[in-house]
Amino acid sequence: MSYFAFVRDNVRWLAGGFLLTFFSSFGQTFFISLSAGSIRSEFGLSHGEFGSVYMIATLASALTLSQLGKIVDSLSVSRVALIIIPLLALFAASMAFANSLVLLVVAIFGLRLFGQGMMTHNAITAMGRWYVAQRGRAVSVASLGHQVGEAALPIIYVSIVATVGWRNTWLLSALVIMGFALPLVYALMRKERQPRSTDGVALNGAPKDWTRKEVLRDPVFWLILLGILAPGFIGTSIFFHQVYLVELRGWSMQAFAGSFVFMSVMNFSFALISGILIDRFSALTLLPTFLLPMAVSCFLLGGIEAQWGIFAFMALLGMSYGVSGTLFGALWPEIYGIRHLGSIRAIIVAFMVFSTAMGPGITGFLIDYGVDYPSQILVMGAYCLVASIAMMLVSRMVKRRNITIAAADVA
Repeated sequence: MSYFAFVRDNVRWLAGGFLLTFFSSFGQTFFISLSAGSIRSEFGLSHGEFGSVYMIATLASALTLSQLGKIVDSLSVSRVALIIIPLLALFAASMAFANSLVLLVVAIFGLRLFGQGMMTHNAITAMGRWYVAQRGRAVSVASLGHQVGEAALPIIYVSIVATVGWRNTWLLSALVIMGFALPLVYALMRKERQPRSTDGVALNGAPKDWTRKEVLRDPVFWLILLGILAPGFIGTSIFFHQVYLVELRGWSMQAFAGSFVFMSVMNFSFALISGILIDRFSALTLLPTFLLPMAVSCFLLGGIEAQWGIFAFMALLGMSYGVSGTLFGALWPEIYGIRHLGSIRAIIVAFMVFSTAMGPGITGFLIDYGVDYPSQILVMGAYCLVASIAMMLVSRMVKRRNITIAAADVA
C-alpha cells in the first residue's frame, strides 16, 4: 500500500495522532524557552538558576509520568485526551498567572508532564497498538506533529508576544488548546481503530506480551536504553549551549539559527522514509543505524571550525532525529508486545525526559570546570559509534530470542 493510500484510508486516526503531537508543543522545551528571557527578568533569575528550575520541574514530571502513563492501558485514547488536554490548558494558563517561584515550578511541571509527556505518549502508544504491518508509517505520520509545531509555533509566538506580552500569549495558548485541540482530537479519536484483514502481517512481531516488571528485569531493555537516550541527551545539550558554542567558534548566530531549516527538512523527510523501511524490514533491523548520522554530526561539530560545519551538522542531526522519532514508536511492540505497551512506554518516556533534563546540566558543569566543550561533543560522537555496535548485537539477540520463544509456544 502506498503512503497516500494508507493516509487516505486512515486519515481520522492519523490526524488525531498528529494533533496530539502537534499540541504537545506547548510543553516542549523549544516553546517554553521562548518565554525564558521574560521569565528570568520578572523573577530575577540568572541563566543557571532558571536552568535549575527547569531541570527540577522536568525531573519531577518524568517521575510522575512513569506512573501516570499506565492509564493508556486501561482507558481509551479519547478518554485519556479528555483528561490530559484540559490539564495542559490549565497549566498553560497558570504560566500566565504565576507570580511566585513555586507557582512557576508547578506550571512548568504541568506543561512538561501533560505536554511533552502525556500528549506524545497517548499518540504514539495508540499508533503502536492500532497498527501492525504498517506501524512504521502510522508512527511516522503521527510524529510529524512535532516537526510542524517546531516550525510554526515559534513564528506565531514571536508575532503575538510583541503585541500582547508573554503572559497573555500563554493565556491565548490555553484558549487554543481548549478551543481547538480538545474538540478536534476527541472527535477524531473517539472511535477506536480496529485491525483489518487488509492490514497485512507484521515483521518480527513479539511472540509474547511482556509485563512492565518483566521488562525491567530484562537486560536487553537496559542495553537498548544506552542507545535511545543518546539523541535527547546530545541534542538538548548542544542546543542549550548554542550561544556559548557560537561565541567559541566565532560563528554568526544568524547562520546558526538559519541552519535549523536543514534539520527540519531532514527530520521531516527521514521520519517518512524510516516509516517505510520499518514496515519493510522491521524496527529491530533499523535499530543499529539511527545513531550513525548523529555520530558523524558530532565529529563535524566538534572538529570543524569553518561555519559550513553548522549546516552539515544540522542536516545529519535531522536524519538521526527523523529515524529515531519513528523507530522509538515502532520498536517496543516488536520486542515486548502491545498488551502492556502504555505501561512500558511510560517508563521509557520518563527515562528519555530525564536524559533531556540531565544533558545541559552535566555539560554545563564540565564547562564550568574547564573541560573543552568541542572535546565533549567529540566524545558524544564516539559514544554514538559504540552504542551503534551495541544496538547491532542487541538486534540480533532479540531476533533470536523471539524465534526461540515462538518455537517454544508452538511446541
